Amino acid sequence: MARVRFLSSVNSFMCHKVGFSFETQSTLRAVNKHKPWIESSYHGIITENTDAVLLDPPLVALDKDAPVPYAGEICGFHVQGLSAPFEAVVLNRTSGEGRLRARGPIDCERQREFTFIIQAHDCGTGPEGHAERRSHKAVVHVQVGDVNEFSPVFGQLEYHGSVTEGKVYDSILQVQASDQDCSPQYSQICNYQITSQDTAFAIDRNGHIRNTESLSFDKKSHYKIRVTAFDCGQKRAAQDAVVHIHVKPICKPGWQGWSKLVDYEPLMGSKLLFPKMHLETCAGSVSWIRTTVELETSGAGRGCDRQSYSERSLQKLCGASSGSTDLLPASSSVFNWTVTLVTDGGRDSDLTYRFDGRQAAKIPDWVVPQNLTHQFTITTWMKHGPSPGQRAEKETLLCNSDKTEMNRHHYSLYVHNCRLVFLLRTDYTQTDSFRPAEFHWKLEQICDKEWHYYVISVDFPVVTLYVDGVTYDPYLVTDDWPIHSSQIDVQLTVGACWQGGEVSKAKFTQYFRGSLSGLMIRPGKIENQKIISCLQACKEGLDITSLESLGQRIKLLCFGEDVCISVPDIEAVVMVMQPSEPRITITGAEHLTVPASDLALGLSLFRDLHIISTVTKSDGQTNTDHRSGALKEITHNLDYCDIMVLGEELRAGLESLELHHSALLGKHLEYVISSTGMSIYGVDSISHYTEVIGQVRYQSRQAVDSVRTFRLTCSELSGRYTSDQYTLQVNILHSEEAIEHVNHAIAPPKYMQIIHPTVIESNSYSIVVPAVATAVIVLCIAALLVVLLSVYLFNQPQNQELIHTHTLPEKQADCDGSSLSITVNPLEVRQTVYMLKQHKTP
Repeated sequence: MARVRFLSSVNSFMCHKVGFSFETQSTLRAVNKHKPWIESSYHGIITENTDAVLLDPPLVALDKDAPVPYAGEICGFHVQGLSAPFEAVVLNRTSGEGRLRARGPIDCERQREFTFIIQAHDCGTGPEGHAERRSHKAVVHVQVGDVNEFSPVFGQLEYHGSVTEGKVYDSILQVQASDQDCSPQYSQICNYQITSQDTAFAIDRNGHIRNTESLSFDKKSHYKIRVTAFDCGQKRAAQDAVVHIHVKPICKPGWQGWSKLVDYEPLMGSKLLFPKMHLETCAGSVSWIRTTVELETSGAGRGCDRQSYSERSLQKLCGASSGSTDLLPASSSVFNWTVTLVTDGGRDSDLTYRFDGRQAAKIPDWVVPQNLTHQFTITTWMKHGPSPGQRAEKETLLCNSDKTEMNRHHYSLYVHNCRLVFLLRTDYTQTDSFRPAEFHWKLEQICDKEWHYYVISVDFPVVTLYVDGVTYDPYLVTDDWPIHSSQIDVQLTVGACWQGGEVSKAKFTQYFRGSLSGLMIRPGKIENQKIISCLQACKEGLDITSLESLGQRIKLLCFGEDVCISVPDIEAVVMVMQPSEPRITITGAEHLTVPASDLALGLSLFRDLHIISTVTKSDGQTNTDHRSGALKEITHNLDYCDIMVLGEELRAGLESLELHHSALLGKHLEYVISSTGMSIYGVDSISHYTEVIGQVRYQSRQAVDSVRTFRLTCSELSGRYTSDQYTLQVNILHSEEAIEHVNHAIAPPKYMQIIHPTVIESNSYSIVVPAVATAVIVLCIAALLVVLLSVYLFNQPQNQELIHTHTLPEKQADCDGSSLSITVNPLEVRQTVYMLKQHKTP
């Protein structure tokens, strides 16, 4: 009983204990009613390499629960931020004062300012900090104060300059130093100073060195001075720079090492006119040079490539990038969008299209380049005159606009008041900022009613215009917002702009008035100055091949004065020798004999073709390579080769000339086929033409004629030089049909070789085999073959594979094994021999 009473009293005590604890905690929570308060933002400064942060206002947290212990006291601050290298500590819990400090050294050169969040929290309800309350979040901005810890450093430790004796220069050369400190006060160079004593030179605060008196080459030809630099905190450079000034004697500038007469032999390619020529500048300080080289030719316009080659051919000759799209080709069944345009006939072997303000053409979607990015080139020949009226409308050459719904112009090229304008609206997916959109040029050539060659070279945001090979920068560039991407299709047009939206009926607007030729777009590539000049220039001309590589070294002559020193002009004569015409020779087999059955699979006509180009000198001697004793072939290009069918045209559906497209891979060639033959065209090498022509096949599904004759001719310079006429005669043997029919059933063709019939004629006369005798021969042969066929089928497996092969008589080979020969000789004068050879299995 005593034990039971003890447990009862313990339980009673425990219940009393629990009730007391619950009552105490509830009371304490009621005491901590308020959260601490701090300022909403703070601004601080910390000097780099220290930890103390000076805050404005000071870091103080207040709590309305004061003076209640714990609840009215500030126990800490929390710093929140990505990698913020700071912490806050409480200096006085009762007053709430705190201090912000860095956890480690702060480097101004690495980061100049910091932004983070700070909060204060009270001590809660007791020593353990239970039920603590936090203040709102405050923003802290801390700037790092710079310390002048770095010295100025020169970009190079040695500088070289030169002066001409007797002259005083405003600036001989400039030295430059830099400082790695982060603040403008300590990172900027405020002063340069020459540390050498008793010198005839001075330096300004920008580092320009000048001579304070005229110098004499005889007295002293070389000066060595030392220069130091100071930043704006007056910290000196750790190492001085050494400057070398060379004094040059006075001399007369001019061209030296050139010849007054230069002989040039045609077809020799480029020749250096003045290989040893140099400009004597007396080793003076050259700032820039303007040199004009002119070639005056007799017979203006002669020797120009564009008189002989089409625009597409000329591009290939000049080395223009591949992948160009011709927007104004000659009209055909495939390129049919130019059929409604008005042509002015040929100009330089190209069509010229005349626009009178009423014609325009839509470019099919499959033609439009789809890979225009921030780099592409537009080229065209244009002839344009002044527009009528006071305020003329825009005249569009090329326009890419929305096909439906909206009226946005993505890119266009147009003329407005004798100004050429190129519009290019970038896609919003590429950038969302204000970008250059319209580029304007005002040139006399635009409205002088003469032909000019225009090249728009786009390397966004830079757009350059070339007119007849001369570079022009836009005088005005206007900006616009990018176009937002959409699912609306676009329409590329020539001669006007398509307005497919925002009107009741879609129509053309902004018609062009003028003439165009050779309008092309080359995506992804930008032609260099040399190619652009080649496209509009004559082949006979001056070719400065080293201009780009020497551009940084070639400068023009002005020795630091307002008036340039003039270099005397020189004149030289280039004597062009009498040109020798190239001779294009085509050789190969002149006769082919083939059974009619072989033509169903196609016959290679020109397997043994050879094309060479030689030159005959004016004295009648053939140009040869004396080292090898062989004819010297000229590395000219051909521009077309024609294969003509002589006699009756090819019968549609029965006969054709075939060429697989894979034969053109890697070559600048195209071809067209008709019932009269095939034309392969494009500027390319003789070897490529020979390779492609060698793969042309003649196919006949039902041979009727016994002879087919083909003629091959090739051309250079669009017909200026043509080859000899190479003729090939194909003899078709129809009697082979009967033998081949038997051949399919008699023997395994895998081991069979057929020797085609040969005809032997008398030297003096020939006699035709009578028709009756021929019929008897055929019947006898047929009867014998039927017997042989029966025996063969009886002894051979039923499912033996049958394959037949054919060889021409001139390529027959002797084979081992038995053979069956059938000879029919009705007349002694004429005999026909049929031979069947069956090879034994090895």
